[in-house]
Amino acid sequence: MPRTLIRKNPSNFKTLPLHVEATPEGLSYQSVGMPLNFAQTLQRRKPVEVADPERFALELANLGVSVRLTLHWQNRDYWVLVRQRRQDRGDVVLKLISGYVPAHELNLPLHTAIQEIAEECLLETPEGWLSGRFNDTWLPAPYSAALHYREALPFRLSPLSGAARPVRCATTQLIERPRAYVHLPTASLQLIYDLRLEVPKEAKSLSLFHVDERLEGDQLVARLDRQRPDLYLMPLKDGQPLAELYTVKKDQLYPASTRGLYLAESFAQQEGWVVREERIRWKDWLRQQGLAVPEKESKLKRLAKRVLRKIVPKKKAKA
Repeated sequence: MPRTLIRKNPSNFKTLPLHVEATPEGLSYQSVGMPLNFAQTLQRRKPVEVADPERFALELANLGVSVRLTLHWQNRDYWVLVRQRRQDRGDVVLKLISGYVPAHELNLPLHTAIQEIAEECLLETPEGWLSGRFNDTWLPAPYSAALHYREALPFRLSPLSGAARPVRCATTQLIERPRAYVHLPTASLQLIYDLRLEVPKEAKSLSLFHVDERLEGDQLVARLDRQRPDLYLMPLKDGQPLAELYTVKKDQLYPASTRGLYLAESFAQQEGWVVREERIRWKDWLRQQGLAVPEKESKLKRLAKRVLRKIVPKKKAKA
């Protein structure tokens, strides 16, 4: 049974539309107009077009932020993806941890990104849920009224190398150099921060869960569903992703099905400063990345192995 962690009034959230200017050298944005609530923002997220993906000026509905989170656990690296049913677009995708940037944080979207990690990526051990730190700053504990957090054993967030082209809010360059793209179907500017999450070695029997807010009636509700962890790990080898997906429960990796899977638009091809797709099929993304799907053993091959093990006796240990 899903457990309700928090309820919010969505009308308390306000963001601002943006004026964006892009050139081959960089991109800048600044707020325009009056603050909008969540419903008003969704109404403005309608398709836009640009003639030149490297050079344009246009007004957009909102600023969004995502985190390409590299989780370091048991001496291996993984990208963290979460499952989301996108009510405004009527689909289900795996995506990066992400959210809308509120009006008061437009000039510091990194702060929003860190809060999204605290809200969406939950790490559980038998002694409680892990708190987190970014450099010397503690992450918020958004569900402390419902969950027990362990402050003595925090995970640690740190920035990875940023994008090559600068992004500015008005005249101020954003720290940690996020990657930026304008998503034409939703008229939004999206920033992606590259961050690393290191799980403490002392954290045993780890389980990972994704919690996301959903609009239910006149409230935003966040629930924890242990039957559907909805947080997935994509292993990396030498910094490059492998064509595999897993969930984690009590220190064990469990393969996740990729049948009929779609990834969010941040995985789609970017042209200049723009992304034109709503989503991309998992198989198409693998092909785009030049990744091969791991070959599954046939039932006949597995049967042959079992028979061979019975026929060939094990070597006796030497005295």
